[in-house]
Amino acid sequence: MIQPSYGRLRGLVAATYTPFHEDGAVDEARVAPMVDHLIRQQMSAFYVLGSTGEGISLTSDERKSAAAAFVAATAGRIPVIVQVGAESLVAARDLASHAQQIGADAISAVCPVYFKPDSIEALVDSMAVVASGAPDLPFYYYHIPAATGQTLSPLAFFQLAMARIPNLRGIKFTAPAVQDYQACVELGGDDYEVLWGLDEMLLSGLTAGGIAAVGSTYNYAPAVYHHVLSAYHQGNLEEAIRWQSRSQQLVRAFVPYGPRAAQKAIMKMIGQDCGPSRLPIRPLTPQAYDSLRNELEAIGFFDWSQMPEVAESSAAG
Repeated sequence: MIQPSYGRLRGLVAATYTPFHEDGAVDEARVAPMVDHLIRQQMSAFYVLGSTGEGISLTSDERKSAAAAFVAATAGRIPVIVQVGAESLVAARDLASHAQQIGADAISAVCPVYFKPDSIEALVDSMAVVASGAPDLPFYYYHIPAATGQTLSPLAFFQLAMARIPNLRGIKFTAPAVQDYQACVELGGDDYEVLWGLDEMLLSGLTAGGIAAVGSTYNYAPAVYHHVLSAYHQGNLEEAIRWQSRSQQLVRAFVPYGPRAAQKAIMKMIGQDCGPSRLPIRPLTPQAYDSLRNELEAIGFFDWSQMPEVAESSAAG
């Protein structure tokens, strides 16, 4: 088993957005400012080209250049995990190899979703192919059944993968089945990591034993989750619940607008414009953008979502 150079992940891991130009081309110039902003917001690592980063919608060449841009901009300040999953396991293995070559700190992968692995053995064998492309990097299987339709037991995967994938580090667990998450955490112990992936249920993940979480809303509402973490670790459950409720208010506000496009719109609202989403995700219309902003103002989002530095910058702008 690979012991990562960054030790054990803790706290908030930002699932980063891939910046695009208006025509859909990757806008690498916007990567460095976003990276600097998120590091100032006390992110503990980056998870790039996952669901939030629309990695599956990019070509392999685009994914390579975007991954390289994030690694270069981060410059070793915090770990960078590159999501390399693809419909072609050969392509995914090549992306994994590239991630190792450019100096990424770890890799992760979703399974193929058209021809889904139909057994735990097939799932483990598939992920082993991907992980073999970067044998020197820790590997995290990305369990997100709502997106992949893959409902095979993550615990069963974990049990078998420990023996078959030498560089397995753990699982990025994005599902509301807290009981399965807790079972994976307990199985992994101190040797493996199970990263929690549902922002609006962060507190649930913490109580189930999680110590690190990957999320998209951490990009533009970092204060909410830093408060959840701080209150929980101080034993102030009432305060932790209060801040988790704000996270849920936020999610309820933007989801009806289309979660991917709406979140990129929110990034623009806080001064971190990373362009539109790429088709098949359609950007918000100007009317929807204004409506979403009004809803966010109504719940006080711009007052309680950001760290002090960001709030002061937004007010000045």
